[in-house]
Amino acid sequence: MQTIIDIKDATYKYKGARNNSLMGVSMQVKKGETILLCGASGSGKTTLIRLINGLIPHYYNGELQGSICVKEKDVSKTPLYNLAGTVGTVFQNPRSQFFSVDTDGEIVFGPENIGIAPKEILKRKDNIIEQMKLNKLMGRNLFELSGGQKQRIACASVAALLPEIILLDEPSSNLDLQSISELGKITRKWKEQGKTVIISEHRLWYVKDFVDRVIYMKDGVIANEWAGERFKKLGEKEIRKLKLRPLLLNEKFSNILCFKSGQKSFKRMEETDSIILKDFYFSYKRKPYIFRKKKFTQSDGEHLNLCVQNLAIPKGKIIGVIGSNGMGKSTFLRCICGLEKDCTGVIKTDGMVYKGRARIPVSYMVMQDVNHQLFTDSVKEEVLLSMKEKDEERCYCILESLGLLEYKDTHPMALSGGQKQRVAIASAVAAGASLLLFDEPTSGLDYSHMEKVGDLLKQLAAMGKTVLVSTHDPELIERCCEYLLCVNNGKVEYV
Repeated sequence: MQTIIDIKDATYKYKGARNNSLMGVSMQVKKGETILLCGASGSGKTTLIRLINGLIPHYYNGELQGSICVKEKDVSKTPLYNLAGTVGTVFQNPRSQFFSVDTDGEIVFGPENIGIAPKEILKRKDNIIEQMKLNKLMGRNLFELSGGQKQRIACASVAALLPEIILLDEPSSNLDLQSISELGKITRKWKEQGKTVIISEHRLWYVKDFVDRVIYMKDGVIANEWAGERFKKLGEKEIRKLKLRPLLLNEKFSNILCFKSGQKSFKRMEETDSIILKDFYFSYKRKPYIFRKKKFTQSDGEHLNLCVQNLAIPKGKIIGVIGSNGMGKSTFLRCICGLEKDCTGVIKTDGMVYKGRARIPVSYMVMQDVNHQLFTDSVKEEVLLSMKEKDEERCYCILESLGLLEYKDTHPMALSGGQKQRVAIASAVAAGASLLLFDEPTSGLDYSHMEKVGDLLKQLAAMGKTVLVSTHDPELIERCCEYLLCVNNGKVEYV
């Protein structure tokens, strides 16, 4: 087969970073191959993808050595617009690649930008919508979509360009299990169409059966490589030794996350010592008002994106918040901590009642897109910023518990997606709030760091903190969640 990607002795160091992200990496990719890149967060997978799509060196500043050729073109000497029709990329954070404000416009933007005829653009759009089952997402504002729904639109916008090479950087990180399964089907279809697909991924169960080759990265080098058939036969001990996520899903937890009946095996809410959420009502489509703002009530019914009349949350416990993409999990968390100003609601705990803005000091939220809450120029300063009284020794203890101490002087934006996530979690721990909210805290994390996050959540619960964690991650649920709340169309109930 023809070589379509040829990388020789690539070494790269980001501007401001202390260490190289890649060191002497060489690899060849044949046309039509499907390759899985796996390894710990920060091992160099995303950097390798940026070399192939030209973001390095054309967008990211740094020191690059070696050669990268795509279809016999030197990437360092080829403008990005000349690579656009050849290489398409779905990023870990889909918002970073959006150019439109609505779903229809985003799907057709790429073909319009490279001058495709209008009839062909519409044909491509219709085909993509049908293939990826996106009818329910058409005509929507991108900023009203959940993280998983945005990821599906990002995949569609790349597919509409019909590129020969498709790069996927942690594409499943914000998706529910059903959407991940659909993503696997789409990727298989791209493979059948003869496209070259490279997937950087921690979740292995949905890709292991169709990848041709698996490349394992560690500390910026290619540490191991397997044929696809050989890789999926690796035993559980071998996978665990490599610090990778399991090749098979735990059936009990996958059934719960897919909302199959007969799986209600979690604790029921019986504790009397609870945090009470009362009259939490919210809608993104607020009715117009002339003299004063109208408060939402339960009578607004189907117009509400969140409707919680009375909910008891056990203190000092870890409660998983599950639900399909777009069902209101992030909205639920944002309303609790006061990020949605139009949300009514009262928090009752320890004999105190917290209304409106008074709810803010009681809770702290780690967002799904952590870039929104990283403000300083070093990891250490980021954690210290969250403390009421700065304490460097405590800061270092928190960073060490999350495997971040060596990055204490690094700029947060120079870190990988998984490392940024851990910095935000460190800030939440440092803040000292009694109710901690985590929105997909393990998205983009490898198995080892997922375990560390789970153990940290258990430490927080042992300290008397109450933890609500929105997740699609069955391994995290198995490791630390004692209760499960299911959010479905804004309604919340225990599983």
